[in-house]
Amino acid sequence: MGQNPVRSLKEAVAPHITGDRFKQVAFVPRYYNMGNPRLLCLLLLCVAGGCPKPTLRHERVHQEPQLSDQVHADSENFQYDHEAFLGKEEAKTFEQLTPEESVENLRKIVERIDANQDQFVTTEELKAWIIRVQKRYIYENVAKVWRDYDLNKDNKISWEEYKKATYGYYLDNPEEFLDAADQLSFKKVLPRDERRFKAADIDGDMVATREEFTAFLHPEEFEHMKEIVIYETLEDIDKNEDGFVDEDEYIADMYAQEEGVPEPEWVKTEREQFSDFRDINKDGKMDKSEIKHWILPEDYDHAQAEARHLVYESDKNGDKRLSKQEILDNWNMFVGSQATNYGEDLTRNHIEL
Repeated sequence: MGQNPVRSLKEAVAPHITGDRFKQVAFVPRYYNMGNPRLLCLLLLCVAGGCPKPTLRHERVHQEPQLSDQVHADSENFQYDHEAFLGKEEAKTFEQLTPEESVENLRKIVERIDANQDQFVTTEELKAWIIRVQKRYIYENVAKVWRDYDLNKDNKISWEEYKKATYGYYLDNPEEFLDAADQLSFKKVLPRDERRFKAADIDGDMVATREEFTAFLHPEEFEHMKEIVIYETLEDIDKNEDGFVDEDEYIADMYAQEEGVPEPEWVKTEREQFSDFRDINKDGKMDKSEIKHWILPEDYDHAQAEARHLVYESDKNGDKRLSKQEILDNWNMFVGSQATNYGEDLTRNHIEL
């Protein structure tokens, strides 16, 4: 093959980890060049011995990010609205455009927001757009790896294609993986991936569209995938397989205790967090609902609030939806321009759709 084959998962990921002890916290696809065939290895993260601070303390908790770092003060400027509606980087791009160019680009964006093409934009359509914009990086990441999995180039990815691209080398050459732990890891992760693929596959045909494949790779970002995220978390941490996470299992997920070494203060704090906040019903363990409360905390719905705000400020006829003309009439709230950037008068002539 031109190179020595990787004999173990530990060897494959060695450039990315340190220490002797490894903890399997997530199965993240990464390609490792092994000559002609490429092996899609499992990324194993290390919990190094004697580590004085937590390695995984916040890895499992998914918090919805703020839409913008700007202060939401429309009386001063619309920077918050611009970044919420366009995304931070795209908002900067609009600031380099003339007002006419900004309006023309906004016109095109409105066409995309109007999902059912009824010539109106509802609060829900606007919210969906804001969420997608804020998570653009996820879709960009999927686009980068898409062709590695879409083997027949039909712009869809079947389970068989994904399995072949991800595990084909191992399935064809099991003798090259001599480590029993590696073999066990593969045997566990393959059905786990299949279970998640089925959950993401909304229409049940075992062929993923781009949206379905995005949900497969980033389940924490999709409402219909949250149950699988909870199940996988329980599967990872519940070592005694009783269907719950007790305090010791909770701590073991983030800290490897060594004999004769006292627990650091942060671990003691985490034990208090478990008893005071994680274990809501005080039965000494977390069930699935408590795990959800921990890793997928319900937060203020920033996208919903911003969508309602934009509709309220632009809805001139009070029908609780926006015509395309209403959006263009209030274009400076949605997008910026050179005029915004230099503080010029934004009161423009009526721009017809």
